[in-house]
Amino acid sequence: MPGRRRCRRWIEMLPMANYFMPNIPYNGVVTLKLEEFEAFRLVDYLGLTQHEAAARMGISQKALWIDLKNARYKIADAIINGKAIRIEGGNYVLRR
Repeated sequence: MPGRRRCRRWIEMLPMANYFMPNIPYNGVVTLKLEEFEAFRLVDYLGLTQHEAAARMGISQKALWIDLKNARYKIADAIINGKAIRIEGGNYVLRR
């Protein structure tokens, strides 16, 4: 039996660049979903609380926390292990 379906997350903007690679031969690619990127942007870049960011994305605080935790892990993995970062995919609705 499949797990519970993820609800769509509202994102406010697409990233200006969707691929980053280190200046050395890299050891693989980490794929960051757009909703993980948006959670990271709202909390770590704009300085919103998790409660405020979750409200802007239309999800629960726990769902935001999971996306944020995944984004932070993937970004740290890419920086520490010299991997490229690709930002794509996910289940989202673009808020215009």
